[in-house]
Amino acid sequence: MTYQKTFDEIIEELNKQKRPKEDIEQIKLAYEWAKKLHEGQFRVSQEPYIIHPVEVAKILVDLKLDKDTIIAAFLHDVLEDTNTTAQEMQDKFGIDVVNLVTGVTKLSKYQFKSKEERQAENFRRMFIAMAQDIRIVILKLADRLHNMRTLSYMAASKQKKIAQETIDIFAPLANRLGMGKIKAELEDLSLRYLNPEKYYEIAKLVAETKSMRDDTVNSLIEKIKSELEKHKLKVTIKGRAKHYYSIYNKMKRLNVSFDQLYDITAVRVIVDTEAECYQVLGIIHQIFKPIPGRFKDYIAMPKGNMYRSLHTSVIGSKNKPVEIQIRTHKMHEIAEYGIAAHWKYKESGVTKASNKQDMQFSWMRKVMEFDRETTDARDFVESVKLDLFNDQVFVFTPNGDVFDLPQNSTPVDFAYRIHTEVGHRTVGALINGRIAQLDTKLKNGDIVEILTSKQFAPKIDWLNFVVTKNAGTKIRQWFKKFNREDNITLGKTNLELEIGKNPFEELLKAGIIDKVAREMNYKSSQDLFAGLGYGETTVHKVINVIKKYDAPKTNEQLAFEQNQANGKKTKNKKNDIVGLEGLLWSLAKCCSPIPGEPIVGVVTKSKGVSVHRLDCKCLGNIEPERMIDINWSDDISKGKYLAHIRIECQDRVGILRDVLMKTGDLGINIIYSNTYLKGRKFGIIDLGIELDSIETLKKIILAIQSINDVFSVRRLQQKENLNQPKYSKKKKYKNVQNKENTD
Repeated sequence: MTYQKTFDEIIEELNKQKRPKEDIEQIKLAYEWAKKLHEGQFRVSQEPYIIHPVEVAKILVDLKLDKDTIIAAFLHDVLEDTNTTAQEMQDKFGIDVVNLVTGVTKLSKYQFKSKEERQAENFRRMFIAMAQDIRIVILKLADRLHNMRTLSYMAASKQKKIAQETIDIFAPLANRLGMGKIKAELEDLSLRYLNPEKYYEIAKLVAETKSMRDDTVNSLIEKIKSELEKHKLKVTIKGRAKHYYSIYNKMKRLNVSFDQLYDITAVRVIVDTEAECYQVLGIIHQIFKPIPGRFKDYIAMPKGNMYRSLHTSVIGSKNKPVEIQIRTHKMHEIAEYGIAAHWKYKESGVTKASNKQDMQFSWMRKVMEFDRETTDARDFVESVKLDLFNDQVFVFTPNGDVFDLPQNSTPVDFAYRIHTEVGHRTVGALINGRIAQLDTKLKNGDIVEILTSKQFAPKIDWLNFVVTKNAGTKIRQWFKKFNREDNITLGKTNLELEIGKNPFEELLKAGIIDKVAREMNYKSSQDLFAGLGYGETTVHKVINVIKKYDAPKTNEQLAFEQNQANGKKTKNKKNDIVGLEGLLWSLAKCCSPIPGEPIVGVVTKSKGVSVHRLDCKCLGNIEPERMIDINWSDDISKGKYLAHIRIECQDRVGILRDVLMKTGDLGINIIYSNTYLKGRKFGIIDLGIELDSIETLKKIILAIQSINDVFSVRRLQQKENLNQPKYSKKKKYKNVQNKENTD
């Protein structure tokens, strides 16, 4: 029986590795128990099922994994495919083996709404288990590798699905763990089923050109060997053809044919010490002409998966470029087997991700962060794929600490990678000592210094350029938590601008906005407005859902009705703004523009042009093509315009009276006045005032600032209510002369 022969090979290899006799006896016991439990079960190939766990165990023995992981390989399908309990397994082999087996057990016993949800949750559980004990994912990779080796027995549709899953998740995972040998085989096997024509075409071309390549490489090796022997260096030199998927990827990326690729084969020089690596590099550059820009030092700056080596490309015989890799024996073992080589023979759970002395994979901690921040399994898997499996750039702090980030990351991504608070306080960045914009794409080797403020100051437009899921999530969470009232107002205003005031109010009264909110998974319309405000959803998505409940009037109908309702107001103000002559327009309540300050017009669907201040927050989500250049007329008609100001002051008797006297002296009409306590000694006064120009507003602010115990006076975008617990409403004043509240 083939599986018995394979098992004999496993025992032979374990003896070669000088494993303890008691460990080998435990492994034999696990094999016999698994064979008995799987008796009568067969694979799709009609072979006895025990073949699969035996082959998985053999892969792990070759990787020199510890006893418990090899035992778990024999037993990894027992809990799922037999009636055996975890307690029985624990009694025989211990809790460590049970944890490893449950970490790789499939989720067929769980119920999910869809196959996609089931698979996403499967991956999520694997990633979390992996972050707790790395042996789980090594076991999972060995399981997947044997399944891929026997994929030919599956139906064609399943072959493609499993191969795609392998290329998306498992091959990048093997790469992240530095397991180059397993990664290469997984990629080649996936290509065989995803694109069989290309796979066999490349295999044929590689075979046909082998003899010619071998001649070129052998002559190069002989030349290097003879030169290194003169320097009494003990080296091992090998030629290595790139694996098929690597060749396919390069042809696709560079859009070239097989004949145009010059680095199908690489020469690998293996030495004893790190110092000899650099010595060999110098000698090679003396005898061959190096190609500029093709040298990479992964010894001084290792990859995130612990890979270390020197790479250089030189002009070899027949003027053909050849890549040469130089590394030590230890570096070579880690390059082939990655984290498995790093921890070979180690016991007592040193493979736990929490062991910081051994654990070099900082990205493991990010997996745990993703799990805490993301409730949806599919979002979690997308986060992992985006942030962990993308090509990376390595950037430095001014202190020399190195951080790995996905390609196209920005200083904001870098700031949130350091710490959430650093991200929230970011106001600027220095890249290589020079001030840079926050949306600058970082490059390998950049030294990045984040400039921070004492106050939290995230910007919603950062979401337009951050790359990492972590940064985007943190920014949204901040705006969701701390700017809820502002976000509700902003979202509500943007939606009202898009569909028109009257239709919007009708939808609100009819309860349609609440229905739309629930359909979009928000608890209420307020939550929907907040989501719009901080960019979680868009106005267009909301309108598309609204259309299901309501057949909106045409723009022509709405424009006609609005003109009828507002004709008189428009006529009275027709000469106030240059650029809007003859058009229907109104002042935006979100920012209350005043004559004399810069303004911009926004074309709406139902109420003509809405006039905003140029610094209005609502403009952030407006398409540029909807904006028009306008300005106040020089001979603007005398009128009253509403402005909102906030005064921060000492809480003392008579402070409100002093403020009201100053405004009265200037002849200013007060629409409303609200006062609040801020702690025990400080107060806030909010005023709504009527003005005729921005110059009058400046005079009022200066006059109020001159009052003793007034700390600051600033203009608000709109009327704000302070409902936070740290403020307590103290008193309210209404100007009795005012009969009409224009707010």
